[in-house]
Amino acid sequence: MDDNNKKIRAVAFILAGALVALVIDVLFESLSVTFGKVARLRSDETLRHGLPIAVGLIVFLILQFNPKVRAWADEVISEVRKVVWPSKQEVTAMTVVVCVFVTVIGLGLGVFDFVAGQAITAFVQTNFLSFLL
Repeated sequence: MDDNNKKIRAVAFILAGALVALVIDVLFESLSVTFGKVARLRSDETLRHGLPIAVGLIVFLILQFNPKVRAWADEVISEVRKVVWPSKQEVTAMTVVVCVFVTVIGLGLGVFDFVAGQAITAFVQTNFLSFLL
């Protein structure tokens, strides 16, 4: 295994642990607004900051020391390395094509909407006037 893979895997696991810690913090805050008991728990600074950090650290350790997860992460890294990324010219050309198509389709839908609206308005007015007569 490449030493660079270990670094990438470690950074990815650290980010996963940080993301879990952030989610736990947001959930803890949301629950503290709703439930009084959770709000009292959240008022304790040790628990307020320690719980998300502890859960994030546990997630990191589980990911880092689970051989199946490490093997999966190494396979993901090796597959991502095989991806052939487009050049700057290709990305620019594809972006221009997408912008042109979005503009053309938008104009076409706008014209269709205008014509359909006018047709429905004329139809409703005609039927309404004939109904009154």
